[in-house]
Amino acid sequence: MNSVINEVTQRIEERSRNSRKQYLAKIENARLEGPHRGVLSCGNLAHGFAACSTQDKSDLTSMTKANIAIVSSYNDMLSAHQPYESYPQILKDAISEVGSVAQFAGGVPAMCDGVTQGNPGMDLSLLSRDVIALSTAVGLSHNMFDGTLMLGICDKIVPGLLIGALSFGHLPTVFVPAGPMPSGLPNKEKARVRQAYAQGKATRAELLEAESKSYHSAGTCTFYGTANSNQLVVEVMGLHLPGSSFVNPGTELRDALTKAAAKQVTRITDLGDNYSPIGHIVNAKSIVNGIVALLATGGSTNHTMHLVAVAKAAGYEINWDDFSDISNAVPLLTRIYPNGSADINHFTAAGGMSLLFKELLEAGLVHNDVKTICGDGLERYTKEPILKDGELTWQDGPQESLDVEVVSSVAEPFKPDGGLSVLHGNLGRAVMKTSALREPHCRIKAPAVVFEDQFELYDAFKSGKLDKDCVVVVRFQGPAAIGMPELHSLTPPLGVLQDKGFKVALVTDGRMSGASGKVPAAIHVTPEALHGGLLAKVQTGDLIELNTETGEMCLHVDTDTLSKRVAKLAHTEKHQIGMGREMFAGMRNTITGAEQGACTLFTSMVDSDVS
Repeated sequence: MNSVINEVTQRIEERSRNSRKQYLAKIENARLEGPHRGVLSCGNLAHGFAACSTQDKSDLTSMTKANIAIVSSYNDMLSAHQPYESYPQILKDAISEVGSVAQFAGGVPAMCDGVTQGNPGMDLSLLSRDVIALSTAVGLSHNMFDGTLMLGICDKIVPGLLIGALSFGHLPTVFVPAGPMPSGLPNKEKARVRQAYAQGKATRAELLEAESKSYHSAGTCTFYGTANSNQLVVEVMGLHLPGSSFVNPGTELRDALTKAAAKQVTRITDLGDNYSPIGHIVNAKSIVNGIVALLATGGSTNHTMHLVAVAKAAGYEINWDDFSDISNAVPLLTRIYPNGSADINHFTAAGGMSLLFKELLEAGLVHNDVKTICGDGLERYTKEPILKDGELTWQDGPQESLDVEVVSSVAEPFKPDGGLSVLHGNLGRAVMKTSALREPHCRIKAPAVVFEDQFELYDAFKSGKLDKDCVVVVRFQGPAAIGMPELHSLTPPLGVLQDKGFKVALVTDGRMSGASGKVPAAIHVTPEALHGGLLAKVQTGDLIELNTETGEMCLHVDTDTLSKRVAKLAHTEKHQIGMGREMFAGMRNTITGAEQGACTLFTSMVDSDVS
């Protein structure tokens, strides 16, 4: 086992000893003998299965057959979740075949940052993760279930489902993916058109045509953003069937995997002798495995918050230093957009998940002494699913990359590290995704250009005021200020400045999309400006230095001068009213800082950001 990975795991376990003990005691207390509906009164139970068939009522009354909860993020506006429309019946039929019952326990909201990007609805995006966790808990609160099937794909949805499922950690839980859409317009061409539009060299009609050719059918977007990072991390944590993350929707293999997932959860309930609750599967080692795989593939920086919150839900405390140390120990093994030109389908064709597992296991970069929904250890995840004579089976995956431009090896990686840097200095702490940068490191010292709003930047860009070496500061974008929207729409104009030869970088207490990375961006700055961060005192013209080799993020203004400055006041009211945002004031008032998971659910979590 790699010594750094082992050391990080041990320190997580040590710092979390008491909280993990309390969590395990909580879920053990929730575990009752036999089906949990056995403690319900006759009236309660009658309400719980009133709409079921006569046979299902009989099965549920017997207390000897499993009842599986289905929790789904289905809606038919979002391509990633549209395939879930038919899943409930498929799952119910498959579970019925093995003599058990499934009920649709509840739906959770699913919003898309791609739709809300640069619009008011984006201010609800990060907050929706905790709403999803709460909705999951409501669905499972009826105490009718022996296990759960979680249907979710994108950005905040999977982390929210995970947090909600872990609050019912005594229940076995299988996550059921729907898969990515087939490849469309190449990501490099899409990015080119976006930049051309930002420069006024492409029309809106041309931009829409390019976007429509890229996002063109049911399924997850094919770039390696947060959605596909979710799927990869969940599989590495042992909560998917092996090789099920990136099979396209609407295929026979996809349907076979969906049915197999339904049957698998019935095998690991407390009614049998292979009880495998999610609260036992998700432990320090599986969480570290997820971080390793995320960094080895150049995955989404959003997980520097999501995985912190997920770990907290399982009784663990992790922080950005853990991410940083793992990143330094883990080589970059894939080139998937924005970290290359390939998409997730190309990754699968080059060897995909089975090859990734093989490389990480052989190099001792992931823990193999873990539990999964399929049993102990990760060896079975080095196999890939196929249909043979119409039956689902698993065969050995490729022993080496089928496209070395997309998937490399630990022996010959694309980079020696995982491409995530943690920056620190008088401006606070931040993270930067370096795996997609043109140069291995970011080293810039340039005057700041300060904006209170992402939309102000466009006017400055169009007027030419940014045609120079500069560090763009966009502040009051943090979790407590306005809900921490993604600022991915800043990438095209800043990319244009890069292409003109200017050295530019972004510093913000907001976040960037999982599809970002081309422009050096120190994101998730904490403490955020609203909570006393020095970001609130930065003025246009101040020198800011970012250096990922030394980990520096410094404002070069003397202490005397800073002490005389009055912190800029936030003018965030326009981002807190309208589009439903006023209803989320309570969440903004209690949310923790970015390094603490930007979370509203755990009141015991210490938030060092609050001044």
